[in-house]
This record gives sequence, structure tokens and C-alpha cells, in this order.
Amino acid sequence: MPAPASEPALDPTALARFGRLELLARLVVEGVMAGLHKSPFKGVSVEFAEHRQYGPGDEIRHVDWRAFGKTDRYFVKEYEEETNLKAYLVVDTSGSMAFAGRTISKLEQARRLAASLAYLMIRQRDAVGLVTVDDAPRALIPPRSAPGHFALICKALEEASPGGEAPLHRTLHTLAGRIRRRGLVVVVSDGFDRLEDLAGALGHLRHRRHEVLFLHVLAPEEEAFDFRGAVRFRDLEASSRSLRVDPLTLRRQYLERFEAHCRGLRERLGELAADYHKVSTADAPERALLDYLSARAGRARSRSGGAAQ
Repeated sequence: MPAPASEPALDPTALARFGRLELLARLVVEGVMAGLHKSPFKGVSVEFAEHRQYGPGDEIRHVDWRAFGKTDRYFVKEYEEETNLKAYLVVDTSGSMAFAGRTISKLEQARRLAASLAYLMIRQRDAVGLVTVDDAPRALIPPRSAPGHFALICKALEEASPGGEAPLHRTLHTLAGRIRRRGLVVVVSDGFDRLEDLAGALGHLRHRRHEVLFLHVLAPEEEAFDFRGAVRFRDLEASSRSLRVDPLTLRRQYLERFEAHCRGLRERLGELAADYHKVSTADAPERALLDYLSARAGRARSRSGGAAQ
């Protein structure tokens, strides 16, 4: 039986200054950065890039007062360092993400991962936005890089609750059509969508030249299906449906289908030259992120080394 996921100690004094998820993300990122030689996301320029409308969390010192005088509207100056990376965190909050067996729920792990990535990138002056989705998009927070923006993302993540069935592919298609500038789309989900539909939506993002990372969040029980005795399974995305079965009679067929789905998703992402990283709810979030970011940094070094040759 896997041990419950470990959690960094939360300082009560710091909790008074930050929300619980904010503090946890900060602790996770500090642990991750201690394990990396340098950041895998880093801005390289401070040249002026464009204006955008002022939003909650933006610093007043970045307001362009000349533009305000001409238009009577508030605009913020963005610089290349701030816009070097625009990231969109797409967090699945469908009913299936509520599952929690011997560990934290998949949604709680998704919250921690998304908050940690948001803090990591904002810390490096990259712009981060958030979309939460169940049967329809819920939180829709555009990318920003201001320090106050992190608190908005954490608040939205903390308020996210598992909903109905999520047609994740529809949200990704919509996002692909709306994002104008090339960016990074991080999908945090258990991947329970029709494989062809999901692969098509991810392909749409890649066709628009976005970098894609799929963080596949799964519970140990989903991977092992090690239930014993008669068990009642309830559909978390349609609460009125349940089925009482003997799991031993279903285990082989379930594992074949489950593994085929996961393998298919991983292979399709590989064909799209997109990143795939599986995360168990039994994993500490800092370990999951360190594993992924170390691999990302290693690939970047390999590419630069190959180019130099």
C-alpha cells in the first residue's frame, strides 16, 4: 500500500501572510529550484513589446499614462522579458478528478502542480493564465506576470470544485483558436476523454505552434485496480449511476483498456512532439515537478549541444 503523499511543513506565521495553496507552491518551488542548476524558463530581454489593458494584479508603475491621456483607458506596457513565455494552465475539474483513494484527490494534486508552475514562471517574469473546466470553462484568467497575479490564480484554484463530465477537447480547441501569440499550454488532467478527440485538440494546439505539456494525474488505484471483495463503483461525473461488482472478474479487462488508453495518449503526444509526464497522487508535488523540469532542462542542453556541433 503506497504511503500518503508527503507535504511540506506549513509555517503558521507565513500562512497568515499567504493562502495555504500559495505557501505550499512557494515551498514546492524552492525545493525544486534547489535541485536544478538553473531555471528551464528564463527571459532574455527587456525591450518594449506591446500594450495590453490593465487588469487586477498589475502594478500601477507599469501603467502607460500617455496612452491613458489619449484614450481615457488604462494600459500596461509589456516587455520582452515579461512576454518571453506566455503560459496557459488548463486544469481539469471534472467529476472524475474528485477521486481520492489512499492519497489526496487528483484535483488536489492538480491544484498543487498548477499553483507551483504558476509561481515558478511568475517568479521568472513569465506570464501565466488559468482555465479551469468541467462541463464548461469556469475560471478564465488571462496571462499576467505581475507578482499579485499569483494570488488570483491560487484563489481560483482553491475555489475550483469537481463538476460534471468534461469535454476537455472542446476547451482546448477553443483555446487554440483564441491564443494569438505562440505560448505554452499546460494541461493538468486525468485524460478521461475520447482519445481521438483529445489527440485532435492537442494537435490543433501544436498546429498553432504552441508548446504543449500534458501532466497526466492518476491515482494508484486506477493504475493497479487492486480492490478486494465486492465493491460499489459510482460514476463521479453522473452521481445517480453506480454499479456493484466483483473487481477480480473485471481487473484484467479494465487494466488492458486503461493501459491502452494511457499508452495511446502518450504515443499521440510523442507524435505531436509534445511533452507527456505522468504524476501519481502518491507523488510529492516537488518530486513530480523536479523530475519533469530536470528532463526538460536535459533535453534543452542536448538540443543546444547538437546545434553547436
